[in-house]
Amino acid sequence: MNFVEIMIGEKLREADSALDILGSDRKVLQVACEDFTNYAKFHWGLMGKETCQLELTEKLEQFFKENRGELEEFLNVWIGVWFKKWKERVKLLIGEESAQKWSKISKVINNAEPHWRKLERKQEIKELIVFTLIKNGEICGTEILSENLLKMELGEKRVQYLSDRERVLVAVNNALRKGRDMAQSRGPLIFVKIDKGYYGTANY
Repeated sequence: MNFVEIMIGEKLREADSALDILGSDRKVLQVACEDFTNYAKFHWGLMGKETCQLELTEKLEQFFKENRGELEEFLNVWIGVWFKKWKERVKLLIGEESAQKWSKISKVINNAEPHWRKLERKQEIKELIVFTLIKNGEICGTEILSENLLKMELGEKRVQYLSDRERVLVAVNNALRKGRDMAQSRGPLIFVKIDKGYYGTANY
């Protein structure tokens, strides 16, 4: 585990001692770390810039050494807000409960795969959507939501007949608009399918 995972893991255990973040609840830790990393990049103005995970982790570690009390206090508040959002935004699906819901969504995402594979600068585009989500107050599941908003738009029939450039522009604009709307909504946005004791991520 790196510095960020250790730090976030400790705060999650403080928030809910029943969490098994190294076992069946490891998905909670993974998503929390992704979200905190995105929030840190947003806070430091690093969205859209080529910042590797190692560089960001080192920056956070240095900040922790110099401002331990401040970062501890901030993390306590951030994890409290994030975990409340997690409970609101994430719904667990068991068995066949998800089958009907995912048939239509899976078809759209499958349609998007050829375009997704050849999409240039996808990380920068995803970060643009992440930035929009965070700016509008959505701090939970930002990585999952940004990728799947974009895939859903790329897979829509109405954009299949556009040129590659037009398809990307329309998909990004629609994903940004839906991201703003989504951040203002209530209720679950991420559905997690329970499979043999482990979490397998299913998307909104």
